Amino acid sequence: MTSSDRVLLGRTLTLEALADVAVHGRKISLDDGARARVRRSRAAIDALAAGGDAAPNVYGVNTGFGALAETRIGAADIVRLQKNLVRSHACGIGSDLPIPVVRAMLVLRAQVLAKGHSGVRDLVIDRICELLDRGVTPRVPSQGSVGASGDLAPLAHLALCMIGEGEAYVAAPHGSEKVPARDALTRAGIEPLELQAKEGLALINGTQMMAAIGSLTLLEAEHLASCADVAGAMSVEALLGSRRPFDERLMRVRPHPGQAVCAANLRSLLGPLDASEIGQSHIHCKKVQDAYSLRCMPQVHGATRDALGFCRQVLAVEIDSVTDNPLVFLEDETGAPLETAALISGGNFHGQYLAIALDLAAIAIAELANVSERRVEQLVNPHLSGGLTPFLAPASGLHSGFMIAQVAAASLVSENKVLCHPASVDSIPSSAGKEDHVSMGSVSALKLQRVLDNVRRGIAIEILVATAGLDQRLPLRPSSGVRAAHEFVRAHIPPLTDDRPLHAEIEWVAESIRSGAFLRAVTAATGPLS
Repeated sequence: MTSSDRVLLGRTLTLEALADVAVHGRKISLDDGARARVRRSRAAIDALAAGGDAAPNVYGVNTGFGALAETRIGAADIVRLQKNLVRSHACGIGSDLPIPVVRAMLVLRAQVLAKGHSGVRDLVIDRICELLDRGVTPRVPSQGSVGASGDLAPLAHLALCMIGEGEAYVAAPHGSEKVPARDALTRAGIEPLELQAKEGLALINGTQMMAAIGSLTLLEAEHLASCADVAGAMSVEALLGSRRPFDERLMRVRPHPGQAVCAANLRSLLGPLDASEIGQSHIHCKKVQDAYSLRCMPQVHGATRDALGFCRQVLAVEIDSVTDNPLVFLEDETGAPLETAALISGGNFHGQYLAIALDLAAIAIAELANVSERRVEQLVNPHLSGGLTPFLAPASGLHSGFMIAQVAAASLVSENKVLCHPASVDSIPSSAGKEDHVSMGSVSALKLQRVLDNVRRGIAIEILVATAGLDQRLPLRPSSGVRAAHEFVRAHIPPLTDDRPLHAEIEWVAESIRSGAFLRAVTAATGPLS
């Protein structure tokens, strides 16, 4: 693999490149220019350490941490201080984070260090690259961070693995195997890291758990928004709905970007009226307006898209930022070189930006499931469905059909309402009041993951139910985009001719959404959706 095939740390990092490494295994290394900056920054820390007990107090280099920041550490104990820091802060609890999330954390932590303001040796960054490239993933518990001073506990578990302690996941014949970290490093031919001055602190100060979960989840949420448009278009056809609410002229006079994108997707999926036999079949119907869940899709789905757009802006800045503390600067405020490096303590590790953005993202995608469940109700309710059988059952009464599928969707929506309470409005002081305001952004991130899973399953239920509704409109055929979605489902799941357990089918559709297979099948007929 050539260097051009790798993601180069120290250059601009995108969300998509992050996912390439974390999820798809793309290789990564430190950019040569960044390596030079890292070495210059490290020289400043080495000079400070060489000053011994006569050197000035610098937080985390020759002082304690948090409320112990005023406690001076003797020169002989500076290296030991860093190992103690990692060990004491590896206090995570709860279930382990998924491997792709931890890999994303590693990438983001390395990117922070590669910016050349953290004062670590370039060897530290190279070690992280070796972990990623050789498939060693530290075990990181998911809970224990309050999101200021960064994600201290989760990041300490990353560093713990790097020094040969704790546990790690390695590739195994049937998935991944959890082994002692030292064994994992030995198998991969990686030397445990001997931390030097400031390096332990540089590895654990930052927002990388929040940012990793947020980045990977956002990419899935953006994809899910397009799948929600497809599900909605399927319901429009199955319910004999109108295309007129998606007219471009309506969008032009209320020009929210997300609204316009959703309406354009719906026009592409539904096509012109004469391209749908179902659409032509009710061209002279007397119904004046559809329910909001159909008619207002651009306004509801579009608001979700625009909220996710804000979240993307925050994450794009965050994953390419320096969130360590203290930071090393080799230039003054004007960019002129300094004779002696400046070490400045600040608060770039505070996760409030992410906490608010990820709370908003959870609220935004939850609305996709809210409105989807209302369309499912339209499909199964004989008073609303325009002639479809009650609950889309083959023989209503004898069969319950999709009755409980709607109940399941309602359950997911209700759970999301609890999960969408913002974590970012909470704060519990820590470290004897030194850290007196925290973001709780790690909670925002973990909740967002759960909401996304619920919404994906909710959209899967609508796709499954709308497919059954379209079955009942046969032999009339829907538009090409909706037909592609219908045929994709029916190629794998037979029509409901008798009651049967639906849970496996819901999970199959949800997985086809997650993998991208569902949307690829649809866009093969329509062309790309936004």
